[in-house]
Amino acid sequence: MNPDDDLIRKRQRARATVLALLLAAFVVLIFFITIAKIRQGMGA
Repeated sequence: MNPDDDLIRKRQRARATVLALLLAAFVVLIFFITIAKIRQGMGA
């Protein structure tokens, strides 16, 4: 392995981490929207 491979792996790992965080944030957002809609429906 040459030094460029390490740099590529670091960038891939960083990109995967950012993508995982964005996906988790999206799931949490959908969860809270769903909870809000359910509560709104119960009050009506």
